[in-house]
Amino acid sequence: MKLLRYGAPGAERPALVDKTGTIRDLSGYIKDLSGAALDPSALAELAAIDPASLSEVSASERLGACVAGTGKFICIGLNYSDHAAETGATVPPEPVIFMKATSAIVGPNDDVRIPRGSEKTDWEVELGIVIGKTAKYVSEADAMDYVAGYCVSHDVSERAFQTERAGQWTKGKSCDTFGPIGPWLVTKDEIAHPQNLPMWLKVNGQTMQNGSTATMVYGVAFLVSYLSQFMSLHPGDVISTGTPPGVGMGMKPPRYLKDGDVVELGIEGLGTQKQTFRADA
Repeated sequence: MKLLRYGAPGAERPALVDKTGTIRDLSGYIKDLSGAALDPSALAELAAIDPASLSEVSASERLGACVAGTGKFICIGLNYSDHAAETGATVPPEPVIFMKATSAIVGPNDDVRIPRGSEKTDWEVELGIVIGKTAKYVSEADAMDYVAGYCVSHDVSERAFQTERAGQWTKGKSCDTFGPIGPWLVTKDEIAHPQNLPMWLKVNGQTMQNGSTATMVYGVAFLVSYLSQFMSLHPGDVISTGTPPGVGMGMKPPRYLKDGDVVELGIEGLGTQKQTFRADA
C-alpha cells in the first residue's frame, strides 16, 4: 500500500493511493497514520479494504508528512562510502547516529525555510524507514518484522551550523522545515529489495544526486537491529539512512541553496518531493 496524509498543517487526515493513482480517504477506519495503526496486523486490515468503497480526495489537496506521532527522527551519517569520500571523511566502523528534531518534519512539497544566518544550507536525498511496532534488542534476522514501510526523506542540513559551530551535528539538522518526509509511506511488501533503489535529487532542474541504496554501508535490517540495542524504537519513529554523493558541500567550489531555489527529489517506488526554499524572516 501507499499510505499518506492530506490536509492543512495540524489537521491532516489519513488516506491511501489506489492502483489508478486516486487518493482515497481512510479516516473512517483510522484516526491517523500513527501508533497502533502502523502495526503489521493493522496494516493488513487496511490492505483488505476495497479502495473503491472509500471517498475520493482531490489531487489538489496539500500532502502532509506521511506518518504522524513521530517520537524519534533518527539519522545515520556517512552511510554511503562514495558520499563519505566526497566530504573527505572515512567510513566509520559503526554507524554514526544523530537526531533530527521532530519539529523539523513537514510535508513533501511544503516550502523549506533557510534559517537566519545560514550561508550553507544543503540538500540530501535519503531512504526513510518507518517503524511499525516497538523494537528493543532485536536481531538483524528479525529486524524487518518491526518495519512498517519506507518513505522519501529529505535531510536538509545547514553545514556551518553542523560542522563549524562546535558540538554535535543536531544543530545543523534540526531547523524548522528541515525534515520533509513522504509523499507516501509505502508498506514493506511493495519494496522487495530496499537495498537496490535508485534515488535522485535536482536543484533548479539540474541533477545533483544520482545514486542508489545499493551503496549503503549499513543496510535497513542492520540499522534497525543496531539502533534497537541502544534505544527502543516505537511505532512512527523514522530512521533516515544516509545520502549518496552529490551534496553541495562536496562540490568544488561548494554550492549551497538560496532563496527561491527549487529542489526535487525521489526514490524509485517511493514517490517524489518538490520544495521551494525561502529565506526565513
